[in-house]
Amino acid sequence: MPPAKRLTVAVTGPTGTFGFGLVPLLQSDRRVERIVGIARRPFDPKEHGWTKMEYRQGDVRDPDALEQAFAGADVVVHLAFMITGNASRQTIREINVEGTLNTFRAAAAAGVRRFVYASSVAAYGFHGDNPVGMTEDWPVRPASHLFYAQEKAELEQLLFEENEKHTGVDLYLLRPPVVLGPHAMGAKDALPGPVAAVGKRLLELISALPIPVPAPTPDVPVQFIHEADVGQALLKCVVGAGPPGAYNIAGDGVLSAKDVARELGLAPVSIPGRAFYAVAGAAARLPKPPFAPPATDWVEAVSHPAIMDTSKAREELGWKPKYSALEALRDTLPTRPR
Repeated sequence: MPPAKRLTVAVTGPTGTFGFGLVPLLQSDRRVERIVGIARRPFDPKEHGWTKMEYRQGDVRDPDALEQAFAGADVVVHLAFMITGNASRQTIREINVEGTLNTFRAAAAAGVRRFVYASSVAAYGFHGDNPVGMTEDWPVRPASHLFYAQEKAELEQLLFEENEKHTGVDLYLLRPPVVLGPHAMGAKDALPGPVAAVGKRLLELISALPIPVPAPTPDVPVQFIHEADVGQALLKCVVGAGPPGAYNIAGDGVLSAKDVARELGLAPVSIPGRAFYAVAGAAARLPKPPFAPPATDWVEAVSHPAIMDTSKAREELGWKPKYSALEALRDTLPTRPR
């Protein structure tokens, strides 16, 4: 029997949090022969030790550039996505929604066999009837206010519709919760640079205090996942370890907000979860002032628990996280005595 063909994998947004979880795995995997990294801003893959990667300058808003970059690829992994920031809502939509559809269509036109998309738990929305422990059978539904979640839900539907037109492409979607780890960059996109820097310094100062600072903390559950475990799940999809479809992924263990507060060096003062959700839900429904930053939309994300069941990924992809939710959190925060 002849040896299996080694893969050429094209990755959009390879230098983001998800890219740093996936690309080192592609680099070390013998099944992968070549990696094409597509990004708007130039970078040198060799600075990261990515000797299999070729950089291609490209923008997800340019279908022709994408199709050229995907020529000869077996798999496309789409990781380029704006969370929020200072760009206009129109620009964000052009990149997130239209750019993702451009990427899928260009991949199909280039003859790619497999398309892997990083979605989110936010695709389920934050609805009052969402169960704790959602499986992939639970419907994705646009959130009421948070545009990021609205776009994730919309995109999943649009991608499945596109996939019906291109039956030769296997479509994989991963739904992680908050992604943590040494390269986690969500704050970079959600907050202005100086604000993010102040927040980081504040965490360092809190961690250095000899005694914990009391802090009101809601009694609510949270899930996290380490960037390396997202990378492992993406790799499983790249090599076709399981059937196409959507997969929930999360680190082992569900933490409480009080656990997070303790890891931050705070002394949690409990707030009942039901009261917290009621206040957050009411705040999300308030009219948004025109001068309010996009990050204020995220209050809806804490208006209802968003906890997933990950059995399908474990059973069908053969995926198992290396890091627990607590370990992922600790690998992100400033080091402090425990």
